[in-house]
Amino acid sequence: MRVIVVGAGILGASAAYHLARGGAEVVILDPMLEGRATAAGAGIVCPWSSRVTDADWYRLSGGGARDYPALVAQLAEDGETDLGYRRVGALCIAGEEAGLEETEARIRARLPAAPEAGTLSRLAPEEARALFPPLRPGEPALHLSGAARVGSRLLAVALLREAQRHGAVAHRDVVTGLATEASRVCGAWAGGRLFGGDAVLLAAGAWAPPLLAPLGIDLAVQPQRGQILHLLLPGQQTRDWPVLLPMSSHYLLAFDDSRIVVGATREVGSGFDHRLTAGGVMQVLRQALGVAPGLETATLHEMRIGMRPMGPDLKPLLGPVPGVEGLVIGNGLGAGGLTMGPYAGRLLAQHLLQGGAEIPLAPYDPLRR
Repeated sequence: MRVIVVGAGILGASAAYHLARGGAEVVILDPMLEGRATAAGAGIVCPWSSRVTDADWYRLSGGGARDYPALVAQLAEDGETDLGYRRVGALCIAGEEAGLEETEARIRARLPAAPEAGTLSRLAPEEARALFPPLRPGEPALHLSGAARVGSRLLAVALLREAQRHGAVAHRDVVTGLATEASRVCGAWAGGRLFGGDAVLLAAGAWAPPLLAPLGIDLAVQPQRGQILHLLLPGQQTRDWPVLLPMSSHYLLAFDDSRIVVGATREVGSGFDHRLTAGGVMQVLRQALGVAPGLETATLHEMRIGMRPMGPDLKPLLGPVPGVEGLVIGNGLGAGGLTMGPYAGRLLAQHLLQGGAEIPLAPYDPLRR
């Protein structure tokens, strides 16, 4: 089977990797445009604390978290060990309007079916600050031991590299259209060439709708700008710091290189305006220092900007397109791309290779509005 994968963000890269490992002939088309959501993603893996109650969203998000250890182990066998992945746990702290009771009840209700989430415990303020030193004094927290973080760019690059090692071929040409024969999609045009295939997996994020419009398909996806801040704390060992999840403001997480990531804005109606804005920087810094005033002396390292593909609701858009043979869509991951994207890519690879995935894809109908 020959599959053309359009888009090499976290979902497309994962699908290409699993397709290539499964024996498919894979061609990856992605010009690596500025503003790709994966390139700016924070990399938090902790769906169990989320306030989202939709069962289909949670099935995919929870499945993604459960799938991570196996994916990391599989990539390690392939020689990819630098993924930024680490099980560091998470601290949940109260929001502006409510304490921790509701969050604790929500997590505890999910724990019996999610042993990978680890254990949940209450921490006194001094215990919480011992785990995340910049945290404001007097802040009690919930600690969830199974939460993890991952380097978004590192993981996507590793998946692409290993997809190619298993036979996939990648091109950085701009895709200008999909090729059709009658009611069947049979490839994609890029760089003035036709890349023909038995199926096309369209995983082009916020850039996908114009490629579908000539087919009469109105994909309900729009870009949402996210500005995310990276800080440095030179000389501090941050690799074991937990993810910090305030229940009503921006998240914070730490990586091995004394780096703290804070984010992110959620700017609806941004279009593809790939700019760092004064308001975005102010919003992220205000939220960060309000929660963790110990970051006041941190070095401003960089701001990353990504265009999240937002669908009509919180559930991703995944699966075949009814009435259009050979076309499969993977899109609409929104702010949950790093949690569910690798798993969603594996599910779509299963669908293409086996004619079905391990969970039903019907609830994620890509044409719903």
